[in-house]
Amino acid sequence: MTVLVTGGAGLVGSHVLEAVHARGERTRVLVRERSRAIVEGFGAEAVVGDITDAVTWERASQGVKAIVHAAALVVTRDSFEEFTRVNVGGTRLAIDAARRAGARLIHVSSVAVYGRTEVYAAGKDGVTEDYPFQPLPAADFYARTKRSAEQLVQQEAARDGGLSAIAIRPNVIYGERDRLFTRRLVANLKRGLLPQIGPGTNHLSCVYAGNVASAILAAIDAPLERGFRAYNVTRDAPPLLTQREFFETFARGVGVQPRFIPVPLAIIRAGVVWWSALRHLVRPGRYAGLGGAAIAFLLGENPYSPARIGAELGWTPPFDTRTAIARAVQSFAIR
Repeated sequence: MTVLVTGGAGLVGSHVLEAVHARGERTRVLVRERSRAIVEGFGAEAVVGDITDAVTWERASQGVKAIVHAAALVVTRDSFEEFTRVNVGGTRLAIDAARRAGARLIHVSSVAVYGRTEVYAAGKDGVTEDYPFQPLPAADFYARTKRSAEQLVQQEAARDGGLSAIAIRPNVIYGERDRLFTRRLVANLKRGLLPQIGPGTNHLSCVYAGNVASAILAAIDAPLERGFRAYNVTRDAPPLLTQREFFETFARGVGVQPRFIPVPLAIIRAGVVWWSALRHLVRPGRYAGLGGAAIAFLLGENPYSPARIGAELGWTPPFDTRTAIARAVQSFAIR
C-alpha cells in the first residue's frame, strides 16, 4: 500500500518520506513542480499540483492507505485569506480525499492551537491534549488557521463516523532541511552570537523532526478505526537538555567554541518590543502580540505533555537531543 504525503519537500514531510521508505513502503507526494525533484530524490512518486485543487487530490489519493497532511503556510507575508485558503481549504480537501480512499488521515497540526504565551503558565507537562484553547492574537494567522483546520478535522470525524483521523501536535521543530529555526540558529552561531538568555536552566519547547516522523508512523499504525484523536509530540528522548546545554550542543556541532554572554531580561524584552514595533511598521498588525510568545519560548519551561501518545500508542521518541542535533547540523556544517 501507499502513503500519500503533502508538504513532502518540507521539514516534517521529508522526514516522513525517509521513515516510510526505510520500512519498505511506497510514498506518493502531492507537490508543486518546483519541488518535484526533491521528493523524487527520496524515492517518492510525485503528483504535481496544488493542495487547494480538488482534481489533483483525486488523482493523488487513489489507492492510498494513509494521508499525511503536512503542507501549510507557516511564515509568509500572505494575507489571512490566503492562510485560510491554504491551511483550512487544503485540509478540507485532505478530509474529502481520505473519505473517498477509505484512508487514515494524519493531520500535522501544532501546539499553537492551544494559544501562545498563556500556556507557559501551566508549567512542565501542564498542557495535555485536553487543555482548553486560549485566545489567539488576531495577527497570528498561522495559529488561527491551524486551529481552524484541526477543528474541521475533528468535526468531520465526528459527523458520521466515516473518517479515521489523528492530529499530531508538535512544538518548534528542528532538524535537517529546516529552513527556519535550525538554519537561523546555525547562521547566528557561525557569527559567534551565543547569548545566555536568562539562567539557561529551562527546557526549550523543541522536538526533532525525525521524532515527529516516527510519531506519525505510529499514528498510521494505530488501532483507532473511526473518529478523532490528538497527540502532543513535543519532546526528544532523554536525557533532556537545558536551554544552555541545547545551544552549547548546537554550537559544538557547527565547530564553534561556546562562550556565553549573559543578556539581562530587560534587554531581551526591549529587543523583542523593538522588533515587533519594526515589523508592525512594515506590516501593520501582522506581528502584533507575538513578542511575548517569543520571550515565553526562550525563558519558559516546555509545558506540553507527550504522555498520551506513549500510553495509547506505545510510542517513544527514537532520537535523543544530542543525537538529533548532530544529525541536524550535518548538512549545515559543510556550507
